[in-house]
Amino acid sequence: MTNVALVVLDTLRYDAFEAHFDWLPGTRFEYAWSTSHWTVPAHASLFTGRYASEVGVYAGAQTFDCAEPLLAERLREAGYTTRAFSANPNISPVFDADRGFEQFEKSWRLEHHGEDLFDWDAFIARTRDSGPERYALALKEVLLGDSRTLPSLKHGAKLKLRDTRFGRHTEVVDDGASTVLELVRDTAFGDDEFFFANLMEAHSPYDPPPEWKTVDVDIEGLAASLGEPKDDPADLEQAYDDSVRYLSHMYERIFAQLRESFDLIVTVSDHGELLGEHGGWEHLSGIYPELARVPLSIYDARDGPVEGIDYDDRPVNLVDVHETVLAAAGAESDRATRGRDLTALSAAPSPSTSPDRDGTNRDDGESSGGRVDEDEREATKFREGETLVEYHGLPERHLDALRRKGFSDVSYRTRWLEGIALGGYFGYETFDGFEAWGDSPYDDPRARLGELVDSLERRTDVEGDGEIDESVMKQLEDLGYA
Repeated sequence: MTNVALVVLDTLRYDAFEAHFDWLPGTRFEYAWSTSHWTVPAHASLFTGRYASEVGVYAGAQTFDCAEPLLAERLREAGYTTRAFSANPNISPVFDADRGFEQFEKSWRLEHHGEDLFDWDAFIARTRDSGPERYALALKEVLLGDSRTLPSLKHGAKLKLRDTRFGRHTEVVDDGASTVLELVRDTAFGDDEFFFANLMEAHSPYDPPPEWKTVDVDIEGLAASLGEPKDDPADLEQAYDDSVRYLSHMYERIFAQLRESFDLIVTVSDHGELLGEHGGWEHLSGIYPELARVPLSIYDARDGPVEGIDYDDRPVNLVDVHETVLAAAGAESDRATRGRDLTALSAAPSPSTSPDRDGTNRDDGESSGGRVDEDEREATKFREGETLVEYHGLPERHLDALRRKGFSDVSYRTRWLEGIALGGYFGYETFDGFEAWGDSPYDDPRARLGELVDSLERRTDVEGDGEIDESVMKQLEDLGYA
């Protein structure tokens, strides 16, 4: 079987990828589309091969409690060793994103998740307005509480060091890339391995190590999108670029280690980022092209090492990544998944399945007079490469945070928005209407979008996330998710 790695470069825009990742070999898809604008629903598509609304992942309901097996579960059932690393609290055991992984490593910020460590984030939030005496109080609580004393003190020291210049020269260097590099160097990968990683270096707060940082910024994306950013927009763009340059530097080294043990390496972003376009910042303000179009590169060395970049302009999306990983591993998917094996697509183009101007498919099984049963009809509702992009509104925790900052009229942000992507075209709903990017392959894109939305069987028996642990909430706040 084939060793497979799936690496998500969280929040990486397509244009930033093109500017800074010219070293990455493989097939590079120019028109790859996410199924959403933020982390959890995008990962729901990567992990299930379906749309987030189909498996019940919404704003305010981000736990992976779906009945469908996740990608790692399918691979483990197929005999794979499944390992993961995540620097993102949204993709962590707290929300059941570790399902199927035998080994799930976390960044230093998430180390206390699921372990008996002192809750430093909650303590910091509770004593934020206290003076230096809070350190003595923390020591007392660690020593007298139920937490593991030495690991808790070590984790607290890491948190403190991370906020100092001295800390930049300790083991706490970044949000996880340096840890992943060490992890892949030190792991003795065998046969039939699956490795997943989520790297957060491109995500706000745009805080690379000092030698990579040219500006200091303080970004609050939602508040900035409703009002004005605190910093000069040019500085915010530069801070993001600094972070991406550092991510590229680190991933080049991680990739070099991975290609020694892995035959197939999929590098993808879950979503992009707004840097002032459409009046928005970060990625929680709608479904714009800068958010939905993502980089996707596949390094396939099963027939020998690959050098250089091969561009492919056929339309692809995140559900295709799910099927590509399963196919490489020889694992079975169920009929409900929507993706295609992109390595087979690259080897055998299928021009006969391109859409006509009216959005119909010339290879839908009916043009030749053939009879199509209901299962086959369901499978052909989405044309090859056609992507639905979903915006599920904002959870109540976001709305509460915005109201506390003085924004009263924010309920409209709970509206669902939909978009349709096919190749170099993206038509999408906004809070004010409908906009388009690129030349439309449809006579009536809004009608086609409605057809796709109506074809979904969206899961409705979804429970909310409930009360989120205070320390997890603090981490989500730091990342702009609360």
